[in-house]
Order: sequence, then C-alpha cells, then structure tokens
Amino acid sequence: MPRKRRFYLPGVPVHAGMVGHCAMYRWSSYATNVQGIDNAIVRPHEIYVGLGKTPEARQAAYRALFATSIQADELDLISASLHSGTPLGNERFKQQIESALGRSVGFSKRGRPPRPGAPGEL
Repeated sequence: MPRKRRFYLPGVPVHAGMVGHCAMYRWSSYATNVQGIDNAIVRPHEIYVGLGKTPEARQAAYRALFATSIQADELDLISASLHSGTPLGNERFKQQIESALGRSVGFSKRGRPPRPGAPGEL
C-alpha cells in the first residue's frame, strides 16, 4: 500500500469526480509517465525512475499502480494526513521523520501532563 500512496496525487482529479480516469486530466503527468508523451514541464521523479530500467518498464509499472483504485478508507487516511501535515505511516516511519527534521511530528496527547502521584499514576 505505501507505493500506492506515493502516487496518490495523479488520482486526485478522479477521486474528486472531475474526470473518469487520470489520463483525462490535462494537467496530470499520467500521460507522460504511462504513454511516454513528451511534456516540457514534466521531469521524471526519482521514485518513477526507480520503477524500471527502461522507459517501457517504468511505464508498465506506473500503469499497474493505477490498475486498482485506492479504497475509501485509505483515501480518508491520506487526505487527513495531507490536511493535518501529519506523516502517514507506522511508528518507525514517524521516528525517522522526527529524526530527519529534528522535531516531533504528528499528534500528541492533549491536555496537561499528569502530576506525579496523581490518581491513576503507575
């Protein structure tokens, strides 16, 4: 699933009901990445380049990413993550992001920390 999440953005117009398929949205990089159509603006991303050794292999791998749709619950998670600026991943991933940024990310527990010796304290 993480690989699908990386390629979420080209699918946004489809999920928003603007077009029936990624290829139909004129501002999408889908046509370049899947069909090899030259586009002066689109530059291959390192993740895209890593999909295969040849343009044909990359195009086939990229096309396969869109062969199935992202489930509604995954879309909700991705959307919430994008809107809140919270990383979407497991605890290890969150720790890697925090280490790289030198600050905490994500949500923290709300409210004051408990007083030492307060009821419920271990």
